[in-house]
Amino acid sequence: MISEQKEEYIDNIVTSALTLETDEQALVQETLQYLKTEHPEDAELAIRRFQDLDLLGKAISRFPSVMESQIIRGVERNGKTLVASLTQFSRSSRILHTPSRVVASRSYLVAKSHAFSLLCILLDHTHPLQSRLKDVIFKIACALMAEDVYLACLENPVFPIEKKTKLASDLVHLWEHGIDPRSVQHVPSLQALWSARESSPPTFGTLDGSSELIRLSMDLDDEWQEFLLHNLHNEETKAALEEFLFGLSYEEIQQLRNRLAKYGICAIDYSDVHAYLGTEPAYGDYAGFIHKGDPRAIYDFYAERRDSAQYRQRAKVPGPHKTLEELYLIYRMFQD
Repeated sequence: MISEQKEEYIDNIVTSALTLETDEQALVQETLQYLKTEHPEDAELAIRRFQDLDLLGKAISRFPSVMESQIIRGVERNGKTLVASLTQFSRSSRILHTPSRVVASRSYLVAKSHAFSLLCILLDHTHPLQSRLKDVIFKIACALMAEDVYLACLENPVFPIEKKTKLASDLVHLWEHGIDPRSVQHVPSLQALWSARESSPPTFGTLDGSSELIRLSMDLDDEWQEFLLHNLHNEETKAALEEFLFGLSYEEIQQLRNRLAKYGICAIDYSDVHAYLGTEPAYGDYAGFIHKGDPRAIYDFYAERRDSAQYRQRAKVPGPHKTLEELYLIYRMFQD
């Protein structure tokens, strides 16, 4: 039986500075009510997980707001001084200059993702609540991606200090409120991008990507159409798009193309990829559907491509230095 204390929790999820949004609270309540009726033990587990999430949010909210003004030994620290400091340090050296609340807030997002993922696991795969739960996880992944994009922009020597200051301000807003008012409007476009990619596995063919690009473009909104039209002449965008479409690294795509040309092979399919490469693809098995519809795999795939892009940038070797998602978000941010 579920205790009275936990019965009350279902109807009144504790709120704090770092807590669930109103629609998220309603979704959790609805899911817990279902589990309480159908799977009481699972409901107990889920309730404990969200109680822990509440406690984590309360603990983090005790740290000073990043916008709060403090005077320590005669030196004032506030949102403006944080913005200024963000433009001074590289990502690798920034961690000890980042407010505790910011570092902990990222942990909260990860814990929130785990909590909603648990609800997905506890529900039947075909349950109607699944899509709404996965939307929450996808938004968390997008928030993490947006943070990565901002940090990458702050390190870009090409960006003027005025632009970096504005981006740093947006990043501080993201840290303080958990959302970025500029990038959050592009979440639906990112969702549409992934939905279009996952509608069917890629057909490798001659590896020119034309069939995938046509299929992708037909399913995307005007913002993506505009981005592709303005940027497909750019070699980095083309290479990043190919990595996204084929689920292969830039280096693997070049290796396969060289093999096609060397041996006069007209086309290949996915079963040939492993044999021609002689090893598992660098990014794992992301060429087809995301495993069991888990939206966390979307961030996994993004993070692997991001790490490879950053390596190429440091090593000054050919290939995309940014992921397709990063290039798109940067383009949209500069259009807004």
